[in-house]
Amino acid sequence: MNASTWISRGVSRLRTPSAKTPGTSAPAATEPTAHKPDRAPLPPRTLTERLAATLRRHGEAMAPRALRRALTDLQAVVDARVSEVEAGRRACEVMRWYAELDAAERRDVWLLISERFAPDAKKLSSARARHEAAAGTADEGQAEVHLRRALASPRARLLQRFTIDPDGMRFLVDLRAELLPQVKGERRLVPLDAELEHLFSTWFDVAFLDLRRISWDSPASLIEKLIQFEAVHDIKSWADVKNRLDSDRRCYGFFHPRLPDVPLIFVEVALVDHISDGIEPLLDEAAALATADKATTAIFYSISNTQVGLRGVSFGDSLIKRVVETLQSEFPKLKVFATLSPIPGFRQWLGKHAADMLLRLDDKRAAELGRALGSLPPTPDRLLAAADEALALDAKSPVRQALMQCAAEYLGRATVDGKPTDPVARFHLGNGARVERLNWAGDPSAKGLKQSYGLMVNYLYDLKRLDKHRALLSQGKVAVSGDVDGLFLKG
Repeated sequence: MNASTWISRGVSRLRTPSAKTPGTSAPAATEPTAHKPDRAPLPPRTLTERLAATLRRHGEAMAPRALRRALTDLQAVVDARVSEVEAGRRACEVMRWYAELDAAERRDVWLLISERFAPDAKKLSSARARHEAAAGTADEGQAEVHLRRALASPRARLLQRFTIDPDGMRFLVDLRAELLPQVKGERRLVPLDAELEHLFSTWFDVAFLDLRRISWDSPASLIEKLIQFEAVHDIKSWADVKNRLDSDRRCYGFFHPRLPDVPLIFVEVALVDHISDGIEPLLDEAAALATADKATTAIFYSISNTQVGLRGVSFGDSLIKRVVETLQSEFPKLKVFATLSPIPGFRQWLGKHAADMLLRLDDKRAAELGRALGSLPPTPDRLLAAADEALALDAKSPVRQALMQCAAEYLGRATVDGKPTDPVARFHLGNGARVERLNWAGDPSAKGLKQSYGLMVNYLYDLKRLDKHRALLSQGKVAVSGDVDGLFLKG
């Protein structure tokens, strides 16, 4: 073998696939891999192993050197030797380089925050032992303080320092919105998600939120937020949103001082003289204006959360209470406060439970329904197929009656872990409302048919019985009106 051939072979062995290091255009080295078809892929490395390594493996986002630099920058933010001002400046620098990272590189940053800023395990173990030993003694209080301090993680301190910057709160809310879809598949991210949710529950407590009315005179940028975040009934045009903000309507939102231009949650209200049974009249842009001063009933027909990153932070209950108080002060004639709500999970639930519902029909109703479906006894497939033609069913149809009964069962009796199965029901019933009335063809839109065969429901907020209804729910019982109770299936 001549020298030229030997050098060529040696160089070829040193060549590795190119990969970019964040912030550079030069290829980063990766560990060489053999191209043998029978070689099993290497298992993923832990974060500790990656931080201690020299070369990046195929499939890893950040190279070890970049990972170590990121950890150093994060640690600098919580350095106890620097002032809050300097810590805020460093956090701002982290936010800037984080914004330039791709999704995989951001995931590496989440892992660093989640794993490398945890409470000190030894101190925590010692504090727990001390607390257990002090139980029932005069030292128990001091031991509890010691334990609380041990539980406080550097992770919380790091996240808090991001909020020193005016844009820091927005940064953290957006970070969690991006993080949430990944948590279920990556358990190592659970501590970071839990830390953010805990901090947000304090930072976004209703005591720190402002209730503001949103009207047609509000800045256009704010009205555009309504169009963007409306989650119940899509806003189709500027004329549509103008109708929802007219003189016989009200719209209120909760705002945080650090996110002043974005409502965290908002509610749309119609001021009318009866409990509404359908959404179309409320959204009709050509409908005559009602006289707000004479209204006796406030209908909450849309409540929308705007920030995915605040999932798990509850302020809907307080929003409704504050809005009711505000409306009562402006319109003394208002006596009834109710919703016109979708039933988003009904169709899916019925698809799974139709057979059980049919078995609970008495002989007479089963026979009537069977004749209407052309199947004796009635079958789940025939019922579900007929339900797809719900809008064509007349008031005396056995199929329509069966669907109303099933919807009553779903809202009044179906539970998961002791809570109502339907997410909207869970929200309003948890606030102390009761299931007041089911409305056939309340939402005949494609969305309404897809969710619940067009059915809608009114939840009534009886201000004198909210606590009673909550107490019932804590016992696994849903408060319903006499009309809804009459629809329940027997057995």
